[in-house]
Amino acid sequence: MTDQTTLEQEIAVEQRHLDRVYARLAELRRSAVDAEKEGYRHARVGNFGALVERDAMVFHAARRRHMLDAEHEGLVFGRLDLLDRQVLHVGRLGIRDGDASTLVVDWRAPAAAAFYQATPAQPLGVVRRRTIQSSGERVTRIEDDLLDPVAAPAEMAVVGDGALLATLSKATGRGMRDIVATIQREQDEAIRSPGSGVTIVSGGPGTGKTAVALHRAAYLLYSDRGRYAGGGILVVGPSSVFVEYIASVLPSLGENTATLHSLGTLFPGMAATRADSPAVAAVKGSLRMRRVLERAARDAVPDGPGELRLLYRGSLLRLERRELDGIRERALSRGARRNEVRRVGFDGVFAALWAQARRLGVGRLPEQRAFESELAERSDFREFLKAWWPRLHPRHVLGWLARPDRLHRYADGILSRAEIRLLTDAYRSLDSAGLTIADIALLDELDALLGKPMRPARAKRDPYQLAGGVRELSTYADRQRAAREAGRERPEDYREYAHVVVDESQDVSPMQWRMVGRRGRLASWTVVGDPAQTAWTGDPEELSRARDQALGRRKRHHFTLTTNYRNSAEIFAVAAAEIRRLHPDLPLPRAVRSTGVDPVELTVPHPELAATVVAATATVLTEVEGTVGVITPASRRDEVAGWLGGLDARRLQVVTSLEAKGMEYDGVVLVAPGEIRADPGSGVRTLYVALSRATQRLTTVDPID
Repeated sequence: MTDQTTLEQEIAVEQRHLDRVYARLAELRRSAVDAEKEGYRHARVGNFGALVERDAMVFHAARRRHMLDAEHEGLVFGRLDLLDRQVLHVGRLGIRDGDASTLVVDWRAPAAAAFYQATPAQPLGVVRRRTIQSSGERVTRIEDDLLDPVAAPAEMAVVGDGALLATLSKATGRGMRDIVATIQREQDEAIRSPGSGVTIVSGGPGTGKTAVALHRAAYLLYSDRGRYAGGGILVVGPSSVFVEYIASVLPSLGENTATLHSLGTLFPGMAATRADSPAVAAVKGSLRMRRVLERAARDAVPDGPGELRLLYRGSLLRLERRELDGIRERALSRGARRNEVRRVGFDGVFAALWAQARRLGVGRLPEQRAFESELAERSDFREFLKAWWPRLHPRHVLGWLARPDRLHRYADGILSRAEIRLLTDAYRSLDSAGLTIADIALLDELDALLGKPMRPARAKRDPYQLAGGVRELSTYADRQRAAREAGRERPEDYREYAHVVVDESQDVSPMQWRMVGRRGRLASWTVVGDPAQTAWTGDPEELSRARDQALGRRKRHHFTLTTNYRNSAEIFAVAAAEIRRLHPDLPLPRAVRSTGVDPVELTVPHPELAATVVAATATVLTEVEGTVGVITPASRRDEVAGWLGGLDARRLQVVTSLEAKGMEYDGVVLVAPGEIRADPGSGVRTLYVALSRATQRLTTVDPID
């Protein structure tokens, strides 16, 4: 019997089981559709009880049908042969046969834990672990790990070279690699750590930190859905490119209830993708910026009225700037928030004018309440109040920093002269270039300082109210469903998440930790990152303090990942040599596979850079089946993207060295690594990140004078 025949026979075995699974899946889907129809038939009874029952039946049946449809592709991906001769198939969804026998064990269930945790040293009762790859409803490949050879029956076939390394050789495609079937024990321990407290996962490039974070979110939703689906899970990544990259992972794990945000989109209604230089980001991210913003939030409105002149019953009432500033400062005493004490400021103006009118002996002066009513009816006075104390959005106040005189006044004694110059230069382009990612945290801080404008409460709109006061004909169940959906809706600025995941945490600045922390006051946390990859060049003690404040006093659970599954040993050797420039003794992860293909290093004269980059990218596209990332210094991104316009856009992505954080590609072309390294702040660390993005091929192209 040849190896090929053995492989074919074992694939046939798994195909027969997969056929049973998909046949049962079809039955369950038909049952769900029938349940929906039956639910609608209940409405014919005509009483309220029947309508409520219909609503419940339809809702749950539709939800079940959607889940079955979502998990169709790659439903079964593993098999465990146990010591007691029991066989368990592991997949994305738990499925039982008509007689209640288990066809598939959900990957999050305790019974599936051994699929991830078993090793030859500790097989946990597993004799053979098999990974199953499929396309549609057809098994295409299987790989076995024989964990307990002594216990293996003589007839047990073992095929393949090991599940993990075979999976890692596959192309990744446009989205993130689905590694649910290749999670190893150290990763699984972090995934299944206690739901409460803070789970901190650290590890070098390619160790699967992001995969752990997302699988942990799916596991928590499975293990305590009431808590985590009800409160919600927030996943925060470093960039919009990264969030798009991981967006398909949770749905592929059977979950679509988590909220994904980049640090540039966390403040509602605002989005930023532009990055500051490391030096400017360090200033904007410092906790000292809160004191700068406090001064701005209390200052007079730029170009606002400097005085109030009002002719009242033949007498001139006048409040000068000094008096108006005093009224504003008294209203903002003891930490009052500007938008919330606007009325207090107005009352101060009324009181000052009333006192002045009495001193001047204005004839026929009415009682104070009537005096205020008279003034409030005057349009010129109302316009003054609106201009003097308007409702302020954080974006308005941040814009004040673009005025050099104001920025110098706000930052005097808080920031150094060099830091003020950096911010002055950076904010010159605020109106033309827009916000940066670091600015979003400043907006969130200003929102906390300004407070929400006081507005009259608005009645909630009846979804069945039509024009002219006519109400749409609806059933009781329809209205109950609408009420239930409204109850599940979260406000745009939701801050009561049950769990918060922070990826690439080493790059979260102190001010960004404050922003994320406001959304996680009630939450447990998963925090993943690698200090060696940090781009933060500010005060490390300040960073640690802000992070601890955000995480609070919750119990910490620490996990370290030590195996690099992404890079070939040849590629990671180049990246490791780079980070050793800064940290000669830094413990680095171990790359577990070798391809025998060394990275290509090209050095060319400047005039030949464009042609060489195009040729190198075209070559890598032919060498790998999946995605190719072209990583550039921030200043060259648009230029390089223009060079590559004629190549395969479906498999090609041009990103800056900072946008490459957390990403992985089958092949990488790294443009001008010397320019990335030359950054005085975090250049070596950033280059270390860029060099460790490729799974199969790496080419560097460096220009020389």
